Amino acid sequence: MKKFTVMAVMMLATASLMCACSSETQPEKTLTEQTEVQEEVAVDEVETEETEETDVETEVEEEDEENYETGDASLDDPLNADGIGEQEIMVVSFGTSFNDSRRETIGAIEKSVIAAFPEWDVRRGFTAQIIIDHVFNRDGEVIDNFGQAMDRAVDNGVKVLVIQPTHLMEGFEYNDVVDEAANYADAFEKIAIGRPLLDTDDDFDKVADIITAETAEYVDDDTAVVFMGHGTEAASNGVYAKMQTVLNDKGYDNYFICTVEAEPSFEDVIAAVKDAGYTKVVLEPLMIVAGDHANNDMAGDEDDSLKSMFEAEGIEVTCVIRGLGSMEGIQEMLVQKAQDAVDSLN
Repeated sequence: MKKFTVMAVMMLATASLMCACSSETQPEKTLTEQTEVQEEVAVDEVETEETEETDVETEVEEEDEENYETGDASLDDPLNADGIGEQEIMVVSFGTSFNDSRRETIGAIEKSVIAAFPEWDVRRGFTAQIIIDHVFNRDGEVIDNFGQAMDRAVDNGVKVLVIQPTHLMEGFEYNDVVDEAANYADAFEKIAIGRPLLDTDDDFDKVADIITAETAEYVDDDTAVVFMGHGTEAASNGVYAKMQTVLNDKGYDNYFICTVEAEPSFEDVIAAVKDAGYTKVVLEPLMIVAGDHANNDMAGDEDDSLKSMFEAEGIEVTCVIRGLGSMEGIQEMLVQKAQDAVDSLN
């Protein structure tokens, strides 16, 4: 009996859409109509070529603008080798092109999983193809996307597969992993998917304790600590408000949560910090990695970065650029998520 388990998510229904096409004899076009069509096609081809050239130029410009050092890619282990045994744990992450952060966060989580499960082979899969392509074009490092990692498991004869995402929440990215994994349900004898970092009430309590302990050295009467998340249009964006509530309930009134792309916004958190009377602020990402958002949206020098917006209000800013994945407590939580998924197979 083949078994496909998703921890607390049992919504893996598959749907197929069938379209019937019929052809009817069409009247021949007049010479004038044919000429007009040819002219339209020619214009479309020119516009397409111009668009493609513009896209290439933009990509080149973006490459040229990356004048900061992200670290040595060769120190990162992409975990994409064959020779996998019958049992595999696949650690699935969105990814980051910042080499040091990738090694210190995702790589550290993967190493923790390897240490905790010596009888299992551990492999990596990223969900962000744009990051995979960027790292390969810049550094020559080959990282499997999720589909490639799944195909590698199939090709290597893996019988039991546990997928452990490193995603913060059950948002679009996490659900995409669940949906794509469903396509492979018949390829393995057993398959299970672990839950995201912030799932249960206990998870929120643990993360609150971890991030406050990790930042305790910065706390004084004048200083607020702000954790910046990504934000999402999905209902799961509520995790940020819930984390704020948990922090407040624990007495950490000097801790604040905001997001780059949703609510609470930069403006919201700046107003809250000012209203509370703090004159200093420590900024840190509430993200598994410290990549582009942490380095630019949070700590960048542009006028619309969180750092610059606080400074414009006369508040002294300290930026701590590290991802949650670098924290031992977070690594231990994700290892336990993987253990829960393993246990669900029995």
